[in-house]
Amino acid sequence: MRGNRPALEAWIRSRLAEKAVLEQADAQGWRQRPEVEQQTRAATEQIVFRDYLQSVSQVPADYPSPAELQQAYDSGKSAWMTPPLYRVSQIFLGVAEPQAAEQVRRQAQELSRKAQAAPGEFAALAAQYSQDRDSAQRGGDSGLQPLQQLLPEVRSAVARLKVGGVSEVVQSAAGFHVLKLTEQQPARTASLDELRDRLTQALRAQRQEQIAKAYLEGMLNTATLSIDGAVLNQVLEDKL
Repeated sequence: MRGNRPALEAWIRSRLAEKAVLEQADAQGWRQRPEVEQQTRAATEQIVFRDYLQSVSQVPADYPSPAELQQAYDSGKSAWMTPPLYRVSQIFLGVAEPQAAEQVRRQAQELSRKAQAAPGEFAALAAQYSQDRDSAQRGGDSGLQPLQQLLPEVRSAVARLKVGGVSEVVQSAAGFHVLKLTEQQPARTASLDELRDRLTQALRAQRQEQIAKAYLEGMLNTATLSIDGAVLNQVLEDKL
């Protein structure tokens, strides 16, 4: 919200309203209502339970070791495949009114002809004419993406292009696109270095879960925990 004054003001007003409601509720003794006290106790117990369980299930700082990380990477190698990636630039012309569609199409066709005749000028044409302002500021570049993330109409056109090639006009529900394929990367297996942080976090989370589970099972196996049959029956009756 920093730098966004309207959003900051809205947040402050919301917090002030919450504070006013709580003060009104306190004035009426709402915190002392049995159902509120019961929910407060239950919430407090859950917070204490989770916080304490986390404290007794800390993962050693040196886990996972390089060997354990390598083993996890090797065992899941089939999952580390990245699909082919395509860097596509576009000139986009939107259609505000249906009756203007043909005129916009002709403009897009003219831009396509210019770009096909001089592919090196594509970025300048995109910066001047494209109505997708975000990519226009980068000469039409929309970054590396798998085909599946592209619009279906755009996807099929890009799949037919060679690197450096410019498409004919492609129509989508939003308007007209002129596309240029500027880079293509084949499918590959992500390296361990690329996955190191993500794998480390996943392994540490998994280990913490295992430690917490073992701790709880250990508590259940101690002689200090026993179940009172009468209390259990009462709980079951209350639930039903």
